[in-house]
Amino acid sequence: PSERRLRARQSASERRGSTRSPRSQRSRAVQAGDTDTLAGQQPRQIVPGTPIREVLRERHAPEKGKMAGVGEGPLGTKLHSSATKVSYPRPTRVKNKAPAPTQITAEQIVREAKERQEETFRAPKQKITDAEELAEYRLKKRKEFEDLIRRVYWNESVWVKYAKWEETQRDFARARSVWERALDHNYRSQSLWLKYAEMEMSHKFVNHARNVWDRAVNLLPRVDQFWYKYIHMEEMMGQVANARAIFERWMQWEPDHNGWNAYIKMETRYKEWARIRHIYERYVQCHPSVKAWVRWAKFEMSLGDVARCRAVYEDAVETMEREVDVDQLYVKFAQFEELVKEPERARAIYKYALDNLPKEKAQEVYKAFTTFEKQYGDRGAIEDVIVGKQRVKYEEEVRANPTSYDSWFDYTRMEEQHGDIEKAREVYERAIANVPPQNEKRYWKRYIFLWINYALFEEIDAQDPERTREVYRECLKLIPHKRFSFSKVWIMASQFEIRQKRLDAARKILGMAIGMHPKEKIFKTYIDMEMQLGNVDRCRTLYEKALELNPFNCSSWVKFAELEKSLAETERARAIFEIAVGMDQLDQPEILWKAYIDFETEEGERGRCRALYERLLERTQHVKVWISYAQFELRAMALNNDDGEEEEGEEEPEAAAQRRAAAGGGGG
Repeated sequence: PSERRLRARQSASERRGSTRSPRSQRSRAVQAGDTDTLAGQQPRQIVPGTPIREVLRERHAPEKGKMAGVGEGPLGTKLHSSATKVSYPRPTRVKNKAPAPTQITAEQIVREAKERQEETFRAPKQKITDAEELAEYRLKKRKEFEDLIRRVYWNESVWVKYAKWEETQRDFARARSVWERALDHNYRSQSLWLKYAEMEMSHKFVNHARNVWDRAVNLLPRVDQFWYKYIHMEEMMGQVANARAIFERWMQWEPDHNGWNAYIKMETRYKEWARIRHIYERYVQCHPSVKAWVRWAKFEMSLGDVARCRAVYEDAVETMEREVDVDQLYVKFAQFEELVKEPERARAIYKYALDNLPKEKAQEVYKAFTTFEKQYGDRGAIEDVIVGKQRVKYEEEVRANPTSYDSWFDYTRMEEQHGDIEKAREVYERAIANVPPQNEKRYWKRYIFLWINYALFEEIDAQDPERTREVYRECLKLIPHKRFSFSKVWIMASQFEIRQKRLDAARKILGMAIGMHPKEKIFKTYIDMEMQLGNVDRCRTLYEKALELNPFNCSSWVKFAELEKSLAETERARAIFEIAVGMDQLDQPEILWKAYIDFETEEGERGRCRALYERLLERTQHVKVWISYAQFELRAMALNNDDGEEEEGEEEPEAAAQRRAAAGGGGG
């Protein structure tokens, strides 16, 4: 029967396997541990009639060299298949994906979790009923503190907690012992000293507190807080002599301004004026600063002693004369004099400060002086102060960059407007002394205007012709004419001589300019001057010289011809044009040809104009020449028509009627 059942089961499994997909076969092989199916091999065939024991033995029999159901683990260890088997959770299927009727928010979830949270554990309060329990509790706590200190003795908070616990137990001897042990480990800790002394003071152990403070100021004399606390304790107890002695000990260490000020305030509370003056004398010797001297002067002023206050300021000026912040002292001194209704003294102090202070340090003094003059001075004094302030600004700029010619322009303009001629001359001399570092014209373009402004200032404002002539002469000497020149300077120098009615000097200057560095602008100025004087021969000579030096300049040729034309010298003008158009090289030939054609047109020489156009077209075939030629011919035709109409208008009425009738008969 067992064999029959096995065969039936075998046939049923085969039928199921034939209809099952490859994926289901593989999953079944994974569950059964069938390595042949997993490896892609055909499963073993079972011969009908084989006993079930042999089938099971064959199926579970190990391969050669391997144990049944055993895998190889790390480092060659043998593991059972159950240890190496990977089981995957079966994915859940959501059948109903519709939203739930009751929705829960994240806030409700958090609130519910908070409500269900268990309370933190709190140790129950221990009630001590007798001395034995108290001793046991103290022993336990001390042991805990000692163990903690043994582990973290560098932690300052542990020592403080231990000492304060002993203080709460009213065992001050043990508390002091803890504080002393803590200071042995770290005596530089300021908080330990302060808390130790506060414990002694809070429980009114005055001598112990004095001992603590005394040791603290001996070990750490640069910690001002110890001195303040120590002195405050003595003063609160009414021991003023002890407080004064502590202050004297502290002053030997030369503390900062606050320490001296605290000493002075204490003596002020007890109205020890002589002691205060003595302290101030030592104070200004220890800290010779404006702050110390001003405090002393204010103290004397608070007592109403003006003479002593003024004496303090005078001593301060003598002592602080070479210090950095002396400008603040001058301002305070002047404000004191202003306060006691001495404006003249205040003005003298301001002026003394401005005369002796460097310009860069006098900004605050100028500002205060301006405010003072606006209140007590007149308009002239106010302007002087404002000019002085601006002068300081310009001095800083030109000191930082001596070749900043824009700053020099502003500086000289300010001095000119102020009206001080000597001061303006001084500034101009300083400005022109800053010659550009290189002999290139682009560096000299701004610099040369300093000389021009200087010359105009001497001529117009100072009205000194000799100094003006000297300025022009020195400027022309300074300019490197071999490399470049400035025709503006030559022209202005010649025009100045003309204004002084010295024509020979003007001609000499312009002649030197032509000889050293001839320029078209110089020739133009020289020719205009001679034309105004009516010297035509000189003008012709100058034009010839200009054309000799630069024969390619068309504008010179045109102007020369126009000169001859203005003198009604038509042949000379035509000859000049002919010479010019015969040049092989010109800078602007179109200007010359146009001027020549216009000249002949104005003269009414149409034949010559046509000849000029023909000659020009032989040289160039530019379209503009053709257009101009056509327009010329169009103008000629218009002129001929106008002439014909004029002749017809002059006919007799009868002859005109006959001509029209003849014309009509011919048409019929």
